[in-house]
Order: sequence, then C-alpha cells, then structure tokens
Amino acid sequence: MTGDITPPHEERIDPREGAVDAARVEALLETLQATADGEADATTADPGPQVTPSEAEPVDRLGQLEAELASLRSENESLRGQYMRIAADFDNFRKRQSRDKEDQRLHITCTTLTEILPVVDNFDRARQQLNPQSEEAQTLHRSYQNLYKQLVDVFKQLGVSPMRVEGEPFDPSLHEAVLREPSEDHPEDVVIEELQRGYHLDGRVLRHALVKVSMGPGPAGGSSPAEAPAPPSEGQSD
Repeated sequence: MTGDITPPHEERIDPREGAVDAARVEALLETLQATADGEADATTADPGPQVTPSEAEPVDRLGQLEAELASLRSENESLRGQYMRIAADFDNFRKRQSRDKEDQRLHITCTTLTEILPVVDNFDRARQQLNPQSEEAQTLHRSYQNLYKQLVDVFKQLGVSPMRVEGEPFDPSLHEAVLREPSEDHPEDVVIEELQRGYHLDGRVLRHALVKVSMGPGPAGGSSPAEAPAPPSEGQSD
C-alpha cells in the first residue's frame, strides 16, 4: 500500500509556521541590535562619575604637592622666626659688649688720672708759693710753668676739666665739705673757699672738690666762732 502515511508518533510541521518563526526571529534580532546600539550611545554621551586610573593619578599627585607646599611654608616661617630672634639677641649682645668696653675704658682712665691728680696738685701749690726775684729764679720759674701748662693741656685733651666752686651753692654731688664757718659776705650753704680742686671727666665727676662752706652770718655783735668741721652727713656723695 502506497501513499503518504504519517507515522502515529510524528507530528506534521506546517511550512508556514516555520516561515512565521523565522520572521519573528529576525524581528527580535533587529530589536536586540537597536537596544544594544542605544545603550552604547548613552554610555558614550554620559560616562558618569567613574574616573579611570590614568585620570585619578594626577589628582592624587596634586594633593600630595599641595601638602608638601604647606609643610615647607610652615617650616620656612619657623626658621624665619628663629633667625629674627637670633639676630635680635646678637644685636643686644653687640650693644652690651660696646657699653661694657666703654665702661671699662672709662674706669681705667679714671683710675689712672686719679693717681696723677696729686702730682698736678703739687705743681699748682708750688706755682702759687714761688715768687722768684732774681733772673735765674725767674728763668727756672718759667720752665716750671711751661711744664705745668703742658700737663694741663694733656688733661684737657683727655677730657679733664677743673671745677670752679667758689661762690657756688654747696652741692654734695660735686663738693665735699671739710669745714663750715660763719660768713658775713656769703649766705648759708655757699662755698667760700676751695681747699682742693675738683675735676670733671667728660661731664662725670672725676674727683670731688674739698671746700669750706658758709654757715651764714654769725650772732650780731658776737665774736666769730672757730671754724667747725663739716658733719659727716655732708661728706662726699657717691
């Protein structure tokens, strides 16, 4: 028996259904392709907040450099402050050394001149007491006077100047009162006589003057009392 006999266990496939399935598959592929293209375009247009490693490296390097710059600035300010303090300390040290050196020089000068002043006193006393009469004595006196003048000129060059105290008010910072006596010609506490000359050195007291001080007018009609020594409280002032 011939003919188209389909076995019972097999199903017939309609060719039209196969054609419909192929069209569906093609349409589905086109839809998937269009979706994939749309997602690729969206990714390209808006990459989002993601940063690639090559872009993150410069950002980290910039932050590191800024931190190093801030550290160097802080260190520079600290070193600058130390330098300013050291410079100020050195300037103060230099000024102090200059003052100490000047004070030492002045102290040595005062000490030396104080030792020489008694020689000047002796020259001055001899000059006042000598009264040469003969030509030979006058020649010797002139030589002596020239020597005294030379000594006085040296003192002037060193800044030493004598005090002028007679008739001046008594000043403990300049004078040392040795005697006090009544005086009709001078008011109280006025220097009436210089017993030993005082000297200045560049405005400072090199040696106080020993003086006699007036006590003012004595009792009316009374006899002048003897000269009285000055009280200890009126001695030389430091």
